[in-house]
Amino acid sequence: MARNRTLSVLTLGDPRLRLVARPVEQIDDRLQTLIDTLIWTAEKTNGVGIAAPQVGASLRLFVVASRPNLRYPNAPLMEPTAMINPRILAHSDAQVAGWEGCLSVPDQRGQVERSPEIEVEYCDRTGAFQRTVLTDFVARIFQHEHDHLEGTVFVDRVADPSQLISEAEYFKQLKAVSAIPGSESPS
Repeated sequence: MARNRTLSVLTLGDPRLRLVARPVEQIDDRLQTLIDTLIWTAEKTNGVGIAAPQVGASLRLFVVASRPNLRYPNAPLMEPTAMINPRILAHSDAQVAGWEGCLSVPDQRGQVERSPEIEVEYCDRTGAFQRTVLTDFVARIFQHEHDHLEGTVFVDRVADPSQLISEAEYFKQLKAVSAIPGSESPS
């Protein structure tokens, strides 16, 4: 697998997206190449995260790669981070609704309730154990990608069908909200 090759992303309806992913047992050169290719794919497709199951690899691995791009113009900037065998240890009681999209559900956005603060653990790409607290948009990305490891897609979490809209409609609404002085844009 070439490191600078964009992988094909599975789309909703592919049964592999509904499988529970297997734990990663070994961090080797093949896994490092997969991580590099996931980072490349997220960047080239304007994603802020991508999970191994989305490219047909049933492994408990995802990359969080938040940065402003065409699909997420207000995303915070962070270094792409591989998260191997990730777990959510604790989460805030509060739930916050926010707009989500997904490379596996092209051209759609939906309002999803998520915890704005989570405590997580994972192994990084060097095999080092990490434990940290994530907040806001990065916490949302982690929870979204973690769902992929459980065979869940964000549309499963959209409580109100009227809150599942086209990406074109989402950007129309975002532009309208941004035009109001002092307004906050949806995530």
